[in-house]
Amino acid sequence: MAEPQPRQRGRASTAGNATQKALRVLEAAAAPNGPHRLADIAARAAVAKPTTHRLLVMLVADGYLTADGGGRYGVGPRLHAFAAEVSAHGPRDIAQLLRSLQQVVGGHTVHLALRSGDHAIYIQKIDSDQPYQMASRVGISIPLHCTAIGKCILAYLPPDELDRVIAARGLPGRTPATITDRPRLDAELAYIRDRGYAVDDEENETTIRCVAAPVFDAARRPLGGVSVSTVTFAVSREKLESFVPDLIGTADGVSRMLSEAA
Repeated sequence: MAEPQPRQRGRASTAGNATQKALRVLEAAAAPNGPHRLADIAARAAVAKPTTHRLLVMLVADGYLTADGGGRYGVGPRLHAFAAEVSAHGPRDIAQLLRSLQQVVGGHTVHLALRSGDHAIYIQKIDSDQPYQMASRVGISIPLHCTAIGKCILAYLPPDELDRVIAARGLPGRTPATITDRPRLDAELAYIRDRGYAVDDEENETTIRCVAAPVFDAARRPLGGVSVSTVTFAVSREKLESFVPDLIGTADGVSRMLSEAA
């Protein structure tokens, strides 16, 4: 009888071990009552701090986690989308909500974007049936200070977190209409909280006007937003803001679905 061969320790074994560590770190970072600090995540995952930090950086870069700038990590947009995909309410249900909104608002482009650190990422897009098309696409990131969805996120952040995001990214001008000073931005964010929606009136791109409503998690923390995007030469601001009641209803529906999936 042939003697048993010793188990080989090579690339496959190392990769499997690394995968297990990454999954434990991901689970620890996504645990309830987040975001969590590096030391707590490392302890919960039973992974050394240097390795935990390296894995967290990778997971943040890929959008599975977010870093709040204060050394804490929480659930990112790709993890939210994945959770929705395997839940009873998956992306098809969310996409159906977005399609229904698009039909109600006259066939204009509808987006869903979720926060990833100091920017947001488009997760869903329902293209316009108008003769013109938006250049946006799923997977690209957008700034927070000059987009309707981004301003919805900023408006509901805790003050210290808002300060960190602005310190990290600044308020660079994208167009002549971009808000580039903090007092004006603070006034705009207060106005958004008061009315429950945000408008980007050529602040990110010339000739593009958008309205957005916030998407929240179960604890009413801002996850992202749903927007309707139009071109200025075809839709007035007054007409765009007439879409707000249906837009808020859709954003509330997305919030419920993502909260149930978390």
